[in-house]
Amino acid sequence: MPWRRSRDAYRIWVAEVMLQQTRTAAVMPYYQKFLRQFPSVQSLARARESEVLKYWSGLGYYSRAQNLHRAAREIVLVHEGEFPHEYNAALALPGIGRYTAAAVLSIAYDVPLAVLDGNVARVLARLGAICGDLREPWRWKSLENAALEMLAQNAPGDWNQALMELGETVCTPKSPRCDVCPVAPFCRARKERLTQVIPAPRKKRAAVAITIAAAVLRDAQGRTLLIKDPGAHDHVVFSRMWQFPAVEVKEDPAQELMQQLRDTLGLSEVALQKLPAARHAVTFRNVTLQPYLANVTSLPRVGRTRMIPLEEIGTLPISSATRKIAAAAISR
Repeated sequence: MPWRRSRDAYRIWVAEVMLQQTRTAAVMPYYQKFLRQFPSVQSLARARESEVLKYWSGLGYYSRAQNLHRAAREIVLVHEGEFPHEYNAALALPGIGRYTAAAVLSIAYDVPLAVLDGNVARVLARLGAICGDLREPWRWKSLENAALEMLAQNAPGDWNQALMELGETVCTPKSPRCDVCPVAPFCRARKERLTQVIPAPRKKRAAVAITIAAAVLRDAQGRTLLIKDPGAHDHVVFSRMWQFPAVEVKEDPAQELMQQLRDTLGLSEVALQKLPAARHAVTFRNVTLQPYLANVTSLPRVGRTRMIPLEEIGTLPISSATRKIAAAAISR
C-alpha cells in the first residue's frame, strides 16, 4: 500500500481520510490520482473546493474532502504548511478525530500514540477473548487502554501499522487466517474457539427503500441542466454537488417529477422518456434511481444552474448517483 511506504504527514493524512468507511481497494486509484493533482498541502490549500471535489468524485462521503480542504488551508495559515506535531493541535483541524490524529502523528513523527479502529479493535478483542459489542463505550475504552499498554514506545508508527494490516489482511471479520497469523500462539479466542463469534456483529439499522426520479433535460445543442440548490436527498445521495433535478417519489414517478419541474424550474408539460433504472446504496438506504430524458427547446435558468454537454458532465464534481443517471441518458 503506497501510504505505508511514506513518512510524509500529508500523504499519510490523505490516505487515512480516504480510508474512513471506504475499502482499501476502492481507495487505491483515487489516492494516486489525488496526489498527482495535489502533491503537497500547499497545492491542496490553493485549490478551489470544486476542483478538490472533482478529484474526490466517486469516492463518496464528500464532507471528508471538504474538511480535508479546509484543514489544508488552516495548516498553511496557522502551522506554516506542516501538519502539526501536537495531538491537541491536530485534533483542532477540521475532520480530524482521535484515530486520524494518532495515526498521522505516530506514523509520520513517531509520537507514542496508540490507534484504535475497527481492524485494530478486532485484533485486540480476539487476543483477549473479549465478547460483546466492541463499540459499547466501556468496552471500547478498555480496548483503548489495551492498545496503549501494548504500544511499542520506540516504534509507535510501525507498531500501529502492523496492527492495522494484521486486522485488514489476516485477522479478518470472517474466516480469519489463523494459520499464518504471527500472534496466533497468544490468541485466547483461537484457543477457546471463539474467533467466529468475536467480535459480536453490530446491530444494523433496518434498510429503507427509496425511489428518486431525476430529469435529464436536453436542448437542441445536446446540453443538459445541472442544479446546485438542494434537491431530493441532496445531502445523502447527491452530496450537495452538481446534480440533475430530482425528487423522491412515492406512487407515480413521472407525474411527481413533472410537478417538481413545474414548481422549481417553471417548466410546463414536457415529454418524459423513461430510462433504465439504476440501483444505488448509501448507508442504510437502498435507492432506486429512475431517470427520465426530456428534450426541450431551451434550458431554464433558475437558481444555481449549470448548462453543459451531457457527455462532459464528468468534468464537474458530481456524485456517483449523478454519474449513474447520466450514463443511462448517454446510452440513448
